[in-house]
Amino acid sequence: MKRSEQIIGFIGILLVFILGKSLLETDMLFFRLLVGVGLGYTLSRAYTGFAGSVNRAFNTGSTKLMRTLMFLFFITSLLTTAFLFKADPASYDLWVNPINFGLILGGVLFGFGMSFSSCCASGVLTDIVTGLPRALITLIFFAIGIFLGFPIQKTAGWVKNSWFTTPVGEKLYGGVFLPDLFKWDGVEGYLGALILTAIFCGIVVWMAYVYERSRKENNTYTAHPMEKIQDEKETFDSKHYKAFSEINYNRIFVKPWTLAQGAVVIAILFTLLMGITKAGWGASTPYGLWFGKFLMIFGFTPEALADFTKMPAKAYAIPFFSHGVSVQNFGILVGTAIYLLTAGIFKKTFMSEMHITGKEALLYSLGGITMGLGTRFANGCNVGSLYTPIANFSLSGWIFLIFMVVGGIVGNRCAKKWS
Repeated sequence: MKRSEQIIGFIGILLVFILGKSLLETDMLFFRLLVGVGLGYTLSRAYTGFAGSVNRAFNTGSTKLMRTLMFLFFITSLLTTAFLFKADPASYDLWVNPINFGLILGGVLFGFGMSFSSCCASGVLTDIVTGLPRALITLIFFAIGIFLGFPIQKTAGWVKNSWFTTPVGEKLYGGVFLPDLFKWDGVEGYLGALILTAIFCGIVVWMAYVYERSRKENNTYTAHPMEKIQDEKETFDSKHYKAFSEINYNRIFVKPWTLAQGAVVIAILFTLLMGITKAGWGASTPYGLWFGKFLMIFGFTPEALADFTKMPAKAYAIPFFSHGVSVQNFGILVGTAIYLLTAGIFKKTFMSEMHITGKEALLYSLGGITMGLGTRFANGCNVGSLYTPIANFSLSGWIFLIFMVVGGIVGNRCAKKWS
């Protein structure tokens, strides 16, 4: 079975290139597919994600993922500077999101929901392959929550209007663009913004270490099992190198990447996405559109859906594989499957979470709908309101992080009590 899975995995890689190039309408859609596949592969092989930053810390005491995310945030911000320095930042679709009550409430709701479903907007796609029942239930209710939240996002002042803004932020989505605060630094504010980003990252890392130390002192630290495997030192000796040996295959295609390796690859993919599309990484909005397309099966027209959600009718009429972010999301799912297949662990992983209880299904439903609503109030998910805004020098991303962690703590405590 392992060998056959590996063969299927490589066939899958060929199909991505052949079918993606020949069937997708534009080169940009093909690019989106490739980025999605890369993200899915990396998230799976590095056993990383955004939801785990809080969930792992609460359940095991390990804050390594949270600390690695700070590394990811800083290096991506540094790479983003290459595009923005000496350019008009308003010419990019920077997610300088508004700072308001919606951001706070959305962060809390999203953190609360991800503690029940053990995933976020990007993680639910990888988990369709690794934990189908949990992820599918979560995705369905995630989509419902987003769909119901669309009209609030589009019309409510407490979601749209920002309490604070800066000149560039005002030209974008109304938030605070950190370089605007340091225009005197000699490099258009980017040096000051990067230093401030480093300080914020450093504060989070310091707090993470303090928390982890307290868990160890109280004997409640168990560590995360996959992190132990990732940190095992490689025993490979180059004098035994053989290109087509099983050992070499395992090194190239099977061995899990470290969290830091995953962060570097994600940062590179984000930079490519930013440079080519002039926008960051988003994932959640298409889920609401997918639910709208589902309703069209029962006779609802794009115009009727647009009237309710205040979204363009075209968003519901456009075919699935003509929508850039939908294609990218599909690529994340495919990339996950490719890693598991080429590593020869697809069946083992796919079957690992097949049995769930009715209570678990209810909790996953709750997690999905609260995350969905949270993304509309905060104008994005963990990639759209956290990662991309921070990489785009938006203060909103750091505020979202604070309240996402608060929601995650509350949610994990409730999940522990209710499960």
